[in-house]
Amino acid sequence: MNDEKHRVAADLLRAYDTKVPIEPPRNTIAGLDLEGAYAIQQWQEKALKDAGRSIIGRKIGLTSVAMQQQLGVDSPDFGFFSDQQLYRDGDHIDVSRFIAPKVEPELAFIINRDLGADTTFDDVVEAVDEVYLAVEIIDSRVRDWDIRLVDTVADNASCAAVILSSQPIDVAVDQLPEVEAVMTVGDGEPHVGTGAAVMGHPLTPLVWLAGVLAEQGTPLKAGEIILTGSFCGAAAVRAGENVYVDYGTYGTLTATFSKGHK
Repeated sequence: MNDEKHRVAADLLRAYDTKVPIEPPRNTIAGLDLEGAYAIQQWQEKALKDAGRSIIGRKIGLTSVAMQQQLGVDSPDFGFFSDQQLYRDGDHIDVSRFIAPKVEPELAFIINRDLGADTTFDDVVEAVDEVYLAVEIIDSRVRDWDIRLVDTVADNASCAAVILSSQPIDVAVDQLPEVEAVMTVGDGEPHVGTGAAVMGHPLTPLVWLAGVLAEQGTPLKAGEIILTGSFCGAAAVRAGENVYVDYGTYGTLTATFSKGHK
């Protein structure tokens, strides 16, 4: 990776701590393409591993039309998250950990085997060990959420944290597209979507991710947690607001965002 990409990667990683966003990478690196953007992301993942962080999962983003329209892109992307970015249902979350956070209702899947380049949909179905209700907290280390696809990819697909239900849910594979999420943030209007918004079926993005990661030499590993995409558009969240997601017969997921509460 050249010096320019290395500098952007270091600046993005530093922004997690400083809360000072950077200029869009596309404006800093002329002709930045997806390969270069993922190289910037991978440098950050390696730096965190070298610092002792455990990478416990992956997130797939931009799998719904709503999210692609919201961010002005036309294809999925992916990022990673560590053990220090994992929360559980009912947790109090310090909003000052983020710059401009937003939340998305999703489902998370834990796989029981490695998945490589030739992974099929049936392979994914057999590999899914547990299904959890999930909310992804997205954030942008890029100033003012001024992002295009290469910017969000470089910025770890805008991943900030993950909230999972305390227990897995019991849901049949063929029912996953019909799972409905109704998300309310504070006193705002509900955001509603179903699993069908995620590329037609919430497991379809896992097939895509297995192939893409295998091409990069980092196949999906047994035990990893995979979030496959938002059911609807993201909603901003601020200190003092509760996030409440009703998944109907499958349960609810809640979190309280507060300032300075660890």
